[in-house]
Amino acid sequence: MSQFDSKTLEQLKKLCHIDCEKEEEIDILKSLSRILDYIDQLNEIDTKGIESCNYVLTSMSKKLMREDAVEELLPRERFLANAPDQIGGMVRTPPVLKDL
Repeated sequence: MSQFDSKTLEQLKKLCHIDCEKEEEIDILKSLSRILDYIDQLNEIDTKGIESCNYVLTSMSKKLMREDAVEELLPRERFLANAPDQIGGMVRTPPVLKDL
């Protein structure tokens, strides 16, 4: 896997709208490089024939999940009472996509 460089960090900062100081960038670069090195080590492990694990803890695998069931809808007024902001009977959220 390629090393995480300052150009890649700049792209990541732009995508995630993150602003950080130069000292923080150095720490981030070091941390992400260590993570990528660790992933490279994990990729060297032969996992053929190993069954996948859905739960890390054995006790979690014993808990059954409930069946999905269609139930009565929550009245709109009651639902919107919990919304921090609303417009036209809908929950108002900050924009997710902006022109870059």
